[in-house]
Amino acid sequence: MSDDDTAEHEAAEGEAPEKREVRLAKPYLDQIKEAQRAFAEWDARAVSIEKKYANLKVLADTSSDREFQIFWANMEVLRPTIYSRPPRPVVDQRHSDSGPIARTAAEMLQRALAYDVEADDLHETLRQVRDDLVLAGRGVPWVLDNGQCIHVDRCDFAHEPARKWSEVGWVARRAYMDRRAFEERFPDADPRKVKFEARKGADDGNGADYRPTGKKAQVWEVWSRTEGAVVWVTDGHDVVLDAQGPLINVKGFFPCPRPAYATLEPQTLRPVPDYAYYRDQIDEINELTARIASLSESLRLKGFYAGGVSEVGEAIEAAMKSTDNKAILVPVSSLSALGGGSLKDSIIWLPVREVAEVITALVQLRQQMIQDVYEITGLSDIMRGSTVASETATAQNLKAQYGSVRVRERQAEMVRVAHDVICIKAEILAETVPVEELALIAGMQLPTSQDMQAQMLQARQAAAQGQPAPEMPDPADVVAMEQVGELLASQKIRPFVLDIETDSTIAPNEAEEKASRIEFVTAVGQFMTQALPMASQLPEAAPFLGEMLKFTAAGFRAGRQLGGAIDDLVEQIKAKAATPPQQQPDPAVLKVEADKEAKQAELQLAAQRTSGEMQVRQAELTLKSRELDIKEREGQAKADADMAAQGLPPGYNFAAHQQEMAALAAGVTQGQQQMAQALQVIGAGLAQVMQTMRAPKVIHRDEAGNVVAVEAAGVVQPVQRTTDGRIAGIG
Repeated sequence: MSDDDTAEHEAAEGEAPEKREVRLAKPYLDQIKEAQRAFAEWDARAVSIEKKYANLKVLADTSSDREFQIFWANMEVLRPTIYSRPPRPVVDQRHSDSGPIARTAAEMLQRALAYDVEADDLHETLRQVRDDLVLAGRGVPWVLDNGQCIHVDRCDFAHEPARKWSEVGWVARRAYMDRRAFEERFPDADPRKVKFEARKGADDGNGADYRPTGKKAQVWEVWSRTEGAVVWVTDGHDVVLDAQGPLINVKGFFPCPRPAYATLEPQTLRPVPDYAYYRDQIDEINELTARIASLSESLRLKGFYAGGVSEVGEAIEAAMKSTDNKAILVPVSSLSALGGGSLKDSIIWLPVREVAEVITALVQLRQQMIQDVYEITGLSDIMRGSTVASETATAQNLKAQYGSVRVRERQAEMVRVAHDVICIKAEILAETVPVEELALIAGMQLPTSQDMQAQMLQARQAAAQGQPAPEMPDPADVVAMEQVGELLASQKIRPFVLDIETDSTIAPNEAEEKASRIEFVTAVGQFMTQALPMASQLPEAAPFLGEMLKFTAAGFRAGRQLGGAIDDLVEQIKAKAATPPQQQPDPAVLKVEADKEAKQAELQLAAQRTSGEMQVRQAELTLKSRELDIKEREGQAKADADMAAQGLPPGYNFAAHQQEMAALAAGVTQGQQQMAQALQVIGAGLAQVMQTMRAPKVIHRDEAGNVVAVEAAGVVQPVQRTTDGRIAGIG
C-alpha cells in the first residue's frame, strides 16, 4: 500500500473528532526533528548505499570508470537467502489438554490468518522490509487499524532514540495527503497553515526527473506509549491535527513491531549497514577493475616498419593511441632507425608481454579481494552456486553450513518480524472481527447456543412422546459459536491458551524437505508398530503412548500440519483404553455350554411340538363332534319340519332352532381360533429357543482363574468337572 493509499484509508476511516483540549504540535515536531538528527549520519550513508546498489544514471554512463558490480551480485544472493516465501501462520493450543474450545478457536484463527496473509499481500511488504534490512540495516513494517500491514520507508519512520527497543517511548510514521484527503480527515484543521508541496525526487532534488506529481502535506502519526495516545501533527500547524486513544489495542502498544535490524551501534538503536564493513574492499576491487580495463586497451599486437619521414617517437605514439584491432603495423621513415637494414630487422614488434603479466597480476589480486569480501559477508561458494568437481559432498556441506551460519541472524530477524506482524494481525482479528464473520472466513460451521438448546428440546419432546430421539453428539465434544468468540475476544485469557507461530520464511531445500517427510513417516511408523501391541496388552499405557506420539510428531513440520488429526487419534486411543476389555470365554466351556443348550433346545422343541400336535388333535375332535351335533340337529329340525307340515302339534319354536344353529357355527369359529393360538405358542417357543442360544455368555472364574460357572440370559449354571479337573458339563 502506498502512502497515498494509506492517507485515503485514514480519510475514509476517520470521523470528525470531538472537541478536545488544545495540544501544541511543537513538542511533537521537535521530538521528531531530534530523532532525525540522531539518525542523520546513518540516513546519509543509506542514501549513498542505495545509489551504489542501483543507479541507472551511473550505470548508463559509458564514459565513467569501469566497476566490478560485486555489491549488486552479493545483494541478489543475500536477499532470497534471508527471505523468499510468505510466512504461514500456525496457531495451536499452548497446552494439549486445553479442550475442544481451544482447539476450535485455534483452527478458526489459523484459517482466518492464512486468508488475511494472502489477501493483504504480506509477502510483498516483507520483501520491502527485507530489502531495507540488507541495504540500510533496518526495515520497518506497520499494521493499520484494519489489520493491513504496510512498509514504511526509511525516511518516513522515526522513533525516540534509546538504548533498546523496550525503552522507546514513541514512534512516528509520515504519510502524504493531498488537500482533499487532508480536509476530510481533519475537518477542524486550517489547511491554509499547512504546507502542501511537491515531494523531492529520488536524487533529493538534484536534477532528478523521477518524482511524484501534485502537492501534498506531510502528516506525522505519533504513537506515544508514555501518554497512551495517538496524535497527528504537521509542519506549519501550531496545534495537533487530532488526538485520541490507541486505534488498536495490541501487546506493546505500538502498531509496528520492533524493526528488523542488522548490526547496531552499542548502546543505541542506530543501524550499521553491512556495506560499511567491506566498502574498502569494494573500492579496491573497482580500482583494480579500472586499471585492468585501462591496460587491456593497450594490450594489442603492434609493430613498426620502414616508412615515410616520420620520427620513431611519433610512430610509437601513433601505435599506442591506435585502437583499431586490424591495424598492427606503424610505418617508420628511416629503416636505419629500426636498428639495421636486414629483412628480419625490418619489422619490430611493440612489447606486450610485460603488459599481460601486469594484467594477470591485477586479476589475481582482484580475485583475492573478492574472496576477502566473501569472507566478510559470509557468502560461501555453495550459496553462490560455485563449486569444484573434485570437492566431496562433506566438504560442500561444511561450506554451506558455514555460509548459512553467517546469515542465520538475518534469517531469524525476518522470521521474528513476520511472527510479530502476524501476532498483531491475530489480535486485531480476534478482538475486532465478530466470531460469525471469522467462521465464514475460516469456512467453519459451528452451532450457536440457541441451536444446541433447540436440539436438546427436540430430543426431550421426542422422548416424552415415545418417539425415537434424534442422534445427539456428546455435549463435551460440541463447541458453540459463542464459546469460541468469548475465548478469542479475551485479551487476558487468549495468550495463555493459544500459541501463534510462523512457518519458515526461507526457501526450502526440496531434497531436504522430502528427506524430512520420509523421516517423519518412518519415525511415526516405527513408533506405531511398537506402541499398538503394547497398548493392546497394557491399556493403562495408552495415554502415555499417545502423548509420546504427539511429542514425536511435534519435532517435524509435517507433524505440525497434521496436529489436529494426531490429536483426534490420541483421543481415540485414550477412549479405547478407558473401555474395559471383554473377557475372552474358555473354548471348552463354550463347547459344553453349546452342547447343553442344543439338547435343551431339542427337548423344548419336541415338547412344544407334542403339545401343539395334541392341541391340534383336540381341536379337530371338538370340531368333528360339533359338526356331528350340527348334522344331528339339522336332521332333527328337518324331521320336525316334515312333522309340522304333516300337522304337528302347535308350540314348535323354529327361531330357537335357528339360534341353536348359530351357536354351533360360533363353536366352529372358536375351534379355528384355538388352532391359530396353538400355532403362535409353537412359534414363540421356537423364538425363545433361538434367543437363549444367541444370548451373551458371562464366564465366572475363581481366584485361581478356573471356570466355575456360566451365566446366560440371567441364569447362572455351575460347571461340573471330572475327578481329574476336566469340564464334564454345565448344570
